[in-house]
Amino acid sequence: MYRRPYLCLMASPTAKTTLGLEMATDPRWVNIAETSIEYILTDHAWCEQKAATHGISIISRFSKYTDVVDIITPIVAEEWGHFRKVLKELKRRGYELGPQRKDEYVNKLNGFVKRGDHIEKQLVEYLLAFAMIEARSCERFRLLSIHVLDPELQKFYHEFMVSEAGHYRAFLALAKRHSTEDHVTKRWAEWVAFEAEMVTTLEIRGDRMH
Repeated sequence: MYRRPYLCLMASPTAKTTLGLEMATDPRWVNIAETSIEYILTDHAWCEQKAATHGISIISRFSKYTDVVDIITPIVAEEWGHFRKVLKELKRRGYELGPQRKDEYVNKLNGFVKRGDHIEKQLVEYLLAFAMIEARSCERFRLLSIHVLDPELQKFYHEFMVSEAGHYRAFLALAKRHSTEDHVTKRWAEWVAFEAEMVTTLEIRGDRMH
């Protein structure tokens, strides 16, 4: 029977990443993830599917903002392309997609989104939440691209790392279009602090991307 592997340790909380995250993932996560690559690929596929779905939701809800539609539409297309790419990799390795998994990381982030009746403020909150997810995904993809032993997977995840970094920057830039830079900077700092504290409460599981 498969037993889910996990780490409870993270790198030093003072070890900031290049994406501004306060808490860097312990590189040993890769060693555990590599022993269950089928489960990592499956979870990754579902993450890409949900990213595309959430992007469509944002377009539908905030369609009055032309720049939101123009910027997020190609991101949705790219995320769906990523879903198909991970599916192809799963099949190439003889694996199946399998059932969708609960994403505790994203669920906890969603709980930090401020709710309100001002549509533009709500848009900014969602954009910052998306930026945080992309930042953490990018950080995990970077670890895989550097430390995984399979050279094909190194290249595979390097490409995803570059793409997620672009999405992270796009969401932050879009948030600044719909608020003041001062507000976005301060609110982003709150997101970073919350995420750093939150990840210490989660198992660092080798069968999950987050």
